[in-house]
Amino acid sequence: MRKSRWGIEHAVFAGATLATVAGAVVGNERLQQVAKPLIAPALGVRVLRRRADLEPVDTALLLGGLAAATVGDVFMIDPDDDRRLTSGATSFGVMQAGYSTLLARHGARPTTAALIPRLAGWAGASALLRSRAPEVAPTLTAYGLVLGTTSTLSADPSLAPGASVVGGMAVPSADRRSWLALGGLLFTSSDGLIVIRKLFLRGKTERAVSEGVVLGTYAAAQLLLVEGMLALRRKK
Repeated sequence: MRKSRWGIEHAVFAGATLATVAGAVVGNERLQQVAKPLIAPALGVRVLRRRADLEPVDTALLLGGLAAATVGDVFMIDPDDDRRLTSGATSFGVMQAGYSTLLARHGARPTTAALIPRLAGWAGASALLRSRAPEVAPTLTAYGLVLGTTSTLSADPSLAPGASVVGGMAVPSADRRSWLALGGLLFTSSDGLIVIRKLFLRGKTERAVSEGVVLGTYAAAQLLLVEGMLALRRKK
């Protein structure tokens, strides 16, 4: 498998991520409006640079998913607005469906070790949302199913043959396919923290810091998943 170099798009991605996290922590929405919509497109440039090594369907799924993520990022600049939150979740649901389709195309299948804890987490979060935030519960519960599918499939160790496996998940290594499991786990953690922030955090400082963590783990998850999916298969 040919090694893949880091490019200028990664520098843009890193800069946009840092600015977005900083904007969330200090409460600078304007900074987020400028920086956040650059995160997913930077990874889209990465996909375009690697498209010669990809099957056309995979390229379309990745670019479509990242386009949907960009729309979701714009909506989620204000996560305290329930209408924007549900619109963002819908957009990210489109992205997760694309990612899940790509992973399944490459042979990913649910494993018991991955499925059971994610299903339990989804059920718990859904129950909390129904009892404490019924206005957003249907949309976020549906999104949680699609997210859980991506996270479960990305944890399939067969995607990274030869990688060390701990707890049913590949351990990240130089083989970027082994980054998929951690990417899916981080995405689940990031979105789980959105629910915790909405339902339980009330202080201005703790909400700002938690939003910074949400954004940082989200960006890391996107990078790990996209790089991992780009490494799954090369044209001969």
